[in-house]
Amino acid sequence: MLKTFDLLMIGSMVAAATVTYQIKHHADDKLQEVRRLEAEIKLEKDTIDLLKADWALLTQPNRLERLVKVYGDELKLEPTAPEQLARPVELPMLKELLPEPEVAEGAAQATDTMATGSVKR
Repeated sequence: MLKTFDLLMIGSMVAAATVTYQIKHHADDKLQEVRRLEAEIKLEKDTIDLLKADWALLTQPNRLERLVKVYGDELKLEPTAPEQLARPVELPMLKELLPEPEVAEGAAQATDTMATGSVKR
């Protein structure tokens, strides 16, 4: 006859087998998802490499020069002068040439009479 302890052991073995199977099934699902994501990443990297190669072909100076000769009259293209981008007066000054900030007399006196904090004496 089966004792109570034997039934408990059989029940715990069945429960352990069930949990083990569920964990294995979950791990297999995650492995498939990882492989799918790795395949997507590889496809994206290959696409990026292809687009970089295409960009390199499209921006070759010889090709652009040939296109300018063909379509220059139609598009009325002209070389860009440096002044079109920024005039010398629009450029920022060097740090050495910046003027020193002037402190107003009233502000200097106010700081002498003020104590630390925001309350005036």
